[in-house]
Amino acid sequence: MKDYLTLAEIQKDIREGDLTCVKLVSHYLHQIESKAHLNAFVEVYQQEALQKAATVDEKIREGTAGKLAGLIVGLKDVLSHTGHGVQAGSKILHAYKAPFTATAVQRLLDEDAIVIGRQNCDEFAMGSSNENSSFGPVLNAQDITKVPGGSSGGSAVAVQAGLCHASLGSDTGGSVRQPAAFCGVVGTKPSYGRVSRWGLIAYASSFDCIGPITKSVEDAALILEVMAGADEFDSTVSSRNVPAYSGLLGSERKVRIGYIAESIENESIAPEIRQRTKEVLERLMEEGHVVEAVQMHTLAHLLPTYYILTTAEASSNLSRFDGVRYGHRSNEAVDLESLYKKSRTEGFGDEVRRRILLGTFVLSANYYDAYYTKAQRVRSLVRAETEKFFENYDFFISPVTPTTAFTIGEKTEDPLQMYLADIFTVHANVVGCPAISIPNGTDRDGMPIGIQIMAPYFGESDMLSFARQLQRLIGESLAMS
Repeated sequence: MKDYLTLAEIQKDIREGDLTCVKLVSHYLHQIESKAHLNAFVEVYQQEALQKAATVDEKIREGTAGKLAGLIVGLKDVLSHTGHGVQAGSKILHAYKAPFTATAVQRLLDEDAIVIGRQNCDEFAMGSSNENSSFGPVLNAQDITKVPGGSSGGSAVAVQAGLCHASLGSDTGGSVRQPAAFCGVVGTKPSYGRVSRWGLIAYASSFDCIGPITKSVEDAALILEVMAGADEFDSTVSSRNVPAYSGLLGSERKVRIGYIAESIENESIAPEIRQRTKEVLERLMEEGHVVEAVQMHTLAHLLPTYYILTTAEASSNLSRFDGVRYGHRSNEAVDLESLYKKSRTEGFGDEVRRRILLGTFVLSANYYDAYYTKAQRVRSLVRAETEKFFENYDFFISPVTPTTAFTIGEKTEDPLQMYLADIFTVHANVVGCPAISIPNGTDRDGMPIGIQIMAPYFGESDMLSFARQLQRLIGESLAMS
């Protein structure tokens, strides 16, 4: 089976009779089975996917198939799909089945995408390494001693290892882009409110975004185009018209780019990541783009602001998992209070409990103003400075991560070091802007490096077009080196 880069290539071979959806699904099912050690999937819909593939093949023959016919996609284990398990990588939702389908998922299904299974993730999307799942860690397909990144690690590895063509993940502080960088694939975070969150198990509601993980910018654009738009079930989603992103990728216009000088000078960032970022910026200047180092004074406060606000929202969102209505219920409970305490203690993992405790602390009466209120004010300042930045520049470019994929277990004993893996990605979530990670070569050990493009709020169209242009330039540079 070919290693297809884009859905367009798959659809071309289907039209020419060289491929069918049934053959494609069968291929991916074999791949999932042969690479089960990666632990990317927690459930595979074998018979259902084959049946849907046969149906889509018939629709293709009849000329009635949707625009995503031939797309085999996996779902991160935080997205609801009617009648299928969904448990956010947590024991507390053991055996829970979704009573409805997430809007983003349904829109893909409506265009004849085929869902092949649900994918492993950090528990309740809390983590940067996919080591926090109750299903066990996911392994990086490039080097199984390394983490895949998180929290959408299973989704990124599934695309990296050829277990499906694309995945849907969720991005709260980089959980699509960071694993995409660690696995050498494309990870896209849309603007907050561009894609409905209906059916997404919440971590932090004012930060969460659903985004695609793909092999190409072209597929990211097409999937986002299908998913995006108003939804009567989600009052936070925008009613703005959705551009035809996939048809607007041809621009070669010259743009203005800003970057933080420390992203290529700070010695705490891996030398090869600094070098690859510097080379990309130099290549962009050679191509006639304006590339300038800038100062953004609020960026030093991003991580503490992010973790104060997201843990506060997590404390509130996860209060619903109490052993009363659904999910795990302790057999040791003797009264209502012990039911709450024991069910939550038994059901939640260490990282989730840590963030709930931190969030409950910053929301407590004595510390609310000192932490939560202050963090909201800082978030407003970051947003204002970012908006001012985009008055002068089209894009903000940075590395995606300070290192390439690290060894499994390397940072589990030091949560602060783990949190620093998000240092470049949280900015887009704090301000709600779109951002994309694209592959930027590898280090000396062959581990993938990513580069990130952030655009103004609702600037997905320009961002995707520039990302495609940059992906081509990087490919040319790597081919010459």
